[in-house]
Amino acid sequence: MYGDCLKLRLASPPVDGKANACLVEYLAQRLGVKRGQIVIARGMSSRRKTVIVAATGVDPAALLEKDERI
Repeated sequence: MYGDCLKLRLASPPVDGKANACLVEYLAQRLGVKRGQIVIARGMSSRRKTVIVAATGVDPAALLEKDERI
């Protein structure tokens, strides 16, 4: 957590939308939803993004659990 935001570090470069695609894939996997249910609502070309998860029953605490890939 970084204030009231979640701070993530991505391995993909911010070229041709690869970092945004990586972010959507990561969030979908961690939250157990389809990629199509995650939308970057604001900040497509910015470091700070607003993401909407269009799914019910999603537990945001799943993002705070340690990722086993780290």
